[in-house]
Amino acid sequence: MSIADLLKADEGKTLEFKQNLSSPRNLLKTLVAFANTAGGRIIIGVADKTREPVGIDNPLDEEERLCNLIADSISPRLVPNVEMTTVDGKTLLVIEAFLSSSRPHYLRAEGPETGVYVRLGSTSRQADRELIGELRRSVEGVAFDQLPMPELSLDDLDIDAAQRVFGSERKLDEQALLSLKLLTHHQNKRVPTKGGILLFGRQRTQHFSDAWIQCGRFFGTEKVDIFDHIEIDVPLPQAVDEIMLFLKKHAYRGADLSQVRRKDVWSIPLGILREVVINALVHSDYSQRGAPIRVVFLDDRIEVESMGILLPGLTIEEMKQGASRIRNPVIARVFKELGLIEQWGTGVRRIFAEARELGLPEPKIEEVAMRLRFTVYLAEPLPLAATASEQVEHKSGVESGVESGVESGVESDMALQILAALNSALLSKSEIAKALGKAKPTRYLNDLMARLLHEGYVEYTIPDKPNSRLQKYRLSEKGKRVLEGGK
Repeated sequence: MSIADLLKADEGKTLEFKQNLSSPRNLLKTLVAFANTAGGRIIIGVADKTREPVGIDNPLDEEERLCNLIADSISPRLVPNVEMTTVDGKTLLVIEAFLSSSRPHYLRAEGPETGVYVRLGSTSRQADRELIGELRRSVEGVAFDQLPMPELSLDDLDIDAAQRVFGSERKLDEQALLSLKLLTHHQNKRVPTKGGILLFGRQRTQHFSDAWIQCGRFFGTEKVDIFDHIEIDVPLPQAVDEIMLFLKKHAYRGADLSQVRRKDVWSIPLGILREVVINALVHSDYSQRGAPIRVVFLDDRIEVESMGILLPGLTIEEMKQGASRIRNPVIARVFKELGLIEQWGTGVRRIFAEARELGLPEPKIEEVAMRLRFTVYLAEPLPLAATASEQVEHKSGVESGVESGVESGVESDMALQILAALNSALLSKSEIAKALGKAKPTRYLNDLMARLLHEGYVEYTIPDKPNSRLQKYRLSEKGKRVLEGGK
C-alpha cells in the first residue's frame, strides 16, 4: 500500500499511527508485538484523530534517536526498516517491522517473562507463559499437539473409543497409532502425544481442563438470559455431531419439494456452521487455560469461540482469502482421515463463498481477549417462542428442530397442564413430570420450564439458589391470571 492509502486505513493488527515520539514505551511495545505476531508499520507524524499529516521536527535527529531506542530496549536484537517520507510537505517517519524468526522479542526493562507482547486487533497485549511457549514452538517448527506426555502410557488412550470413531476400515494397532502420531517415541518408550490425549484420552479434561465445548441458546441478541445449555465432553471428532445436534435442536426445519425427493431446508446454514465448528476444534490453542470452546446461539447469529489468537504470520484478511496454517497437525490429520476435513486451507474460503451464495451477511472473524470468534449471521431472526409448539405455528407448518416429540402436537397444552398442577401445590421438576404422567423430566419439559420461568408464569421457591436440591416451583400472579382466563 502507498503512504496515501495507509493514511486512509484504520489502525489494526499491522498498522498504527503516532503523532510524535513523546511515548517511546508504547511505540516499542507495538514494535515488539508486530515482530512477534504478523509484522506491521508504525507511521509517526500523523494527528491522532484526523489522520492528517502534521510532520515531525528534526526528522534526522528523531530517526537516529528512534534507532538507538530500538537497539537499546528490545531483545533479541530487532532491526526494522526506518524510512522518511513526505506528504503535503510534512515529513513522516515510517517504521516497518517484519515477522521475526528470533521471536519472542521482549522489552529488556520488563524481561523475557513479562515483556513479551503480541498484536490483538489495534492493541498490543502482554503475552502469558503459554503464548510465549507457542511463539517459541512456531519458530522451532514444533506443534503443541505433537509433544510427548512422558508421564502417561498407552493405557491412557481410549483405543476402543478411537476404533469406534474410525470404524472397521482401519485397525488401530500400535503402528497405526504411531503413524497418526497419537503415540510417539520418547526416551526408549512409546508414550501418548498431547494430540492423542486431546483426541482420545481417557481423562482428557484432567490433563487439559478446557478441552470441552460449552453450547448455549440465549434469549434475544445479547448473551444475558440463557434458555438452554449443554456441556460436551467427548472425543473431539464426535463433538462435531454433538454440537450440530444442539444447533438443530433450536432451529426450524422445512422442506423443499421442488425436486423429486424431499430435501430438508433448515433455518440456519448447517454447512457453514459445520465448517466453523470443525475449524474451532482443529485450530484451538489447547495450551491456553481459562475457558472452553463456546458455541453461542442468539436470535440473529451464532458465535463460535475457540482458544488462542491466530498463529504468527497470519492475519484475518489472509485467512479469509484462503491462507491457512495448521496449529494442531495431529488433530488435523485425524480429522482429515475421518473425512471431516476435505482439503487443507479450503474451509474458511468455502464458508465465505457459501454465505454469498445463500445471500447471508458476510461472516465475521475477530480476535477477542486472546480468543478467536467466528460469527455466522442468520438470514432472518429466530426469536424463541413461549413453547416449542408455538414455534411450529410461528413458522406456518415448518417443523421444529427439537427432537422431543413436540412435532406431533401431543404436548401442545403442556404449559397449561403445568400451571394447573402448580395451582394446587408447590412442586419440584420431578414432581411436575409425574403429574404429567412422565417417569422423569424430558428435554422438552426442561426447556418449557425455563421459558415459563423466564416469562414470569412460574417462580422459584428458593430464588437465591436456583440449583438447590430442595428447589420447587410455584405459580406466579401472572400464571394465576392465565388460569383464570386473563392475560
